[in-house]
Amino acid sequence: MIEHQHYETAPEDRIPFLQKIIYGTGAFVNNLLAAAIGGMAIILNLGLGMNPALVGLLGALPRLTDAITDPLMGYISDHTKSKWGRRRPYIFFGAIAAGIIFALLWQLPRGQSEMFYFWFFLVGSLIFYLAYTVFATPWVALGYELTPDYHERTRLMGVQNFMGQLAYMVSPWFLWFMQHQLLFGGDMVLGASKLAIIIGAFTICVGVLPALFLKERFAKKEIAQPTAAIAKTEESKPAKSVETNVEEFPVGIAGFFRGFAATIKFKPFLSLCGATFLVFNGFMLVSSFQFYVIIFYVFGGDQVQGAEFAGWSGTLGAISTFCVIALITWLSSKIGKRRAFFFAIGMSIFGYALKWFCYTPDNPMLLLIPTPFMAFGLGGLFTLMGSMIADVCDMDELQTNERREGMFGSIYWWVVKLGMAAALAGGGFLLNATGFDVALGGSQAAETIFMMRVFDVAIPIISSVLALWMIFIYPITEEKAHEIRVQLEQRRG
Repeated sequence: MIEHQHYETAPEDRIPFLQKIIYGTGAFVNNLLAAAIGGMAIILNLGLGMNPALVGLLGALPRLTDAITDPLMGYISDHTKSKWGRRRPYIFFGAIAAGIIFALLWQLPRGQSEMFYFWFFLVGSLIFYLAYTVFATPWVALGYELTPDYHERTRLMGVQNFMGQLAYMVSPWFLWFMQHQLLFGGDMVLGASKLAIIIGAFTICVGVLPALFLKERFAKKEIAQPTAAIAKTEESKPAKSVETNVEEFPVGIAGFFRGFAATIKFKPFLSLCGATFLVFNGFMLVSSFQFYVIIFYVFGGDQVQGAEFAGWSGTLGAISTFCVIALITWLSSKIGKRRAFFFAIGMSIFGYALKWFCYTPDNPMLLLIPTPFMAFGLGGLFTLMGSMIADVCDMDELQTNERREGMFGSIYWWVVKLGMAAALAGGGFLLNATGFDVALGGSQAAETIFMMRVFDVAIPIISSVLALWMIFIYPITEEKAHEIRVQLEQRRG
C-alpha cells in the first residue's frame, strides 16, 4: 500500500487549463442530458396522465440496451482509424445527433392514447440513448488518453467532475420552467417541448467543443511497435519492470467478445468497478431512507418541514461536493490516489455514522452537520476513479499492445448504471422490510423507525468499508504507474 516515491508532473505532460475546461464541457452536457431525460419524465404522468408504472418502465427499459451498446461503441471507437482520430468524429456527430433527437423526443402530439405515448417515447428513447452513447463513450475514453501523467490525470478528472456537477445545479429548475405560468400558461407539455429545444441546441453547440479543440495522443499512430523497437526495449529495460504477457485480440466480432472478456477479468479494473459499485450504490440504495428518516423521525411525519430541511441538506451537499472535488484533487497530487481514496471514503463513513446522533427530533438543525462529510464519498469517488482507470489502460497496453480506453470506460459506466438501477429497485424492498405503512403517516411503529435509521446508517458504512478493501488490493501505486509508463515509452520507441 505504501507509495514509495513521488513524481512531479513534467511541463510537457500538463494539459492547459482551457483544454481541461473544454473537456469538462462534455461532462456538463453528459450530466445535463441524463438529468433532463429523467427529470422531465414527470410530465408523462402529470401532463399526459400516463400510468406511473409505465413511466417507470420508460426510464428502465432503454437503459438495458446499454449493456450491449456501451461496450460495442467503446470497441468501435478503440479500433477506428481516421485522419480525425478514434474519438473526435463520434463525439462531434454524436453530440449533434443526441441534441436533435432529444429535442424531437419531447414534441409530443396531443390527444393520443396512453399506449401511443408509451411506444412513441420508448422508441424515441432507444434512438436517443444510441446517439447519446455515440457521444458519451468516446468522450469518456478521450479523457483517459489526454495525458500520460499520473497526477495530471487526476487534475483533469477533478475539473471535469466539477463541471459535471454544475448540471445538477441547473436541472432542479426544469420543473419550475416547464410549468411557468407567464411563459406557457402552466401547460407542462408545451413547456417541456420548449425546454427540450433549448437543451438540444445547447447539447449541439457545447457538446462538439471537445471534438473541435482537443487532440488525441493516439490518433494517428499504432500502439504495437516494429520488432526493432521491441528489441530496443528489451535492451534498455529499467531496473524494475512490470511483468507482461502480451495478448493480441483479433479484429471484428471475435475481437469484441475476447476484448470484453479480457476487460471484465482484468483484476485492477475489477477492483475499481467493485469499489465504485459499493460506494455509489451503498449511497443510492438508502438515498430515499434519508428523506423518510427526516420526515417521520426528526419531524414526526410533518412532510412540509421535512421537505424543507431535506432541501437545505441537498443544497449544502451540492456546495460541499464542489469543495471536496477541489480538495481531493489537490490531496491526490500530494499523497497518491489510493491514499486520497482512503481519506475521502473514511470521511464519508464518519459522516454516515454522525447521522445516528445528528438526525434527532430534539434539534433538527443538527441534521446539516453530517452532510459535508458524506459529500466526500461521491465527490472523491468520481474524481479519482477516472484517473485510476487511465492508469489501468496503461497496464493493459503493456499486456495487449492495444489502447482500449473505450472498452474500459464503457464497461465501467455500464456497471455504474446497472448498479443504480438495482439500487433504486432494492430501496423499495428495504423500505417494505422496515414495516413502513404510508397510511399511518407520522404514527409509524417504533420498530419501523428504528430499522429505517439502522438501514440509513449501516448500509453505506458497510459498503464503504468493503470498497476500502477493494482499493487496498488495487496494485497500481504511483511508483508502479511510473514504471509502466517508462516501459511503454521504450516499447513505442
